[in-house]
Amino acid sequence: MKQPSGKICTVISLMFIFILVYVAQNKLDAYLIRILNLGAMYVTLGVSLNLIYGFTGQFSLGHAGFMAIGAYVTALLVLPPYYKEVIFMLEPLAWPLNVIHTPFVVALIAGGVLSALAAFIIGVPVLRLKGDYLGIATLGFAEIIRIVLNNIPHITNGALGIKGIPEYTNLWWTMGIAIFTIYIVKGLISSSYGRALMAIRENEIAAEVMGVNLTYHKVMSFTISAFFAGVGGGLFACLLTTIDPKAFRFVMTYNILIVVVLGGLGSITGTVIAAFLYNFLLESLRPIEAGFNLGPMHFPPIPGLRMVTFSVLLLILILYKQKGLLGGFEFSWKWFFQSIKKVFKPKKTTEGSTL
Repeated sequence: MKQPSGKICTVISLMFIFILVYVAQNKLDAYLIRILNLGAMYVTLGVSLNLIYGFTGQFSLGHAGFMAIGAYVTALLVLPPYYKEVIFMLEPLAWPLNVIHTPFVVALIAGGVLSALAAFIIGVPVLRLKGDYLGIATLGFAEIIRIVLNNIPHITNGALGIKGIPEYTNLWWTMGIAIFTIYIVKGLISSSYGRALMAIRENEIAAEVMGVNLTYHKVMSFTISAFFAGVGGGLFACLLTTIDPKAFRFVMTYNILIVVVLGGLGSITGTVIAAFLYNFLLESLRPIEAGFNLGPMHFPPIPGLRMVTFSVLLLILILYKQKGLLGGFEFSWKWFFQSIKKVFKPKKTTEGSTL
């Protein structure tokens, strides 16, 4: 029997996903839809971070800063001018932001482009660093962005943040952008550029000897990663409908990093699974903060207990699965059909006849 082509299987899978999204958006309650939205949003953020960390081998901790840029740009562009006059109480919003009003998709792209521009500006000098030094430098950039946002009230409304953002984000947007991110990153990794990025990850000196332009490929990877982080920040802003500088502290980057490490460095499939697993697991652990009984023992309410429990579970997983849930494994239709053939392959008896 002839094996179906990968493109046909991909199209059928996308149609099935869109049907599931339609059913979920119209049948599930708001709580479950919120969890699915967060899961899909973390797919975008996790895959984008995996591009620079998992595939290029550059330890970046600046994703929260790029998210913040995308979130604020998107929020300022989708808010109508009359509402901007109401919420900017400390200082009036600067021109031309006070009169600009764009569609949601334009705002998302603008947020992604400005995040990519910021990544390019800091990436050229910073990506010459390696290892922990690069992580500290990018973390410092994210903190600088957060502090700047807190101290330019004529653009960001300062510590008060921006409230009343239109709730444009839904499953169609989050799932659609997650699929688009996977498509772009997967295509990039499968190209000659992707092979160059992975060569840099394995050995920068050897890659340079082979003719790979280290600065160009690192900055390209960093910029593309930041673009999708900015788009994810825009989705985040229009999902919560309110943002402030405190929302983009280091813990945001830490959450995305957990998804990447949990799924496996260099595995897009693992990142997708880990993104949804992370959000569902966090929510399933929420009831233990209200107190619970374990046999004859009663544990009183302890705020933050679910994060402690999740951290312990994550530590156990890392100890026994150091490469994450899937390691470097990547799903493919070829692997899928080969696995099916192995399952349904006739078994031979001891006499040699088939069952």
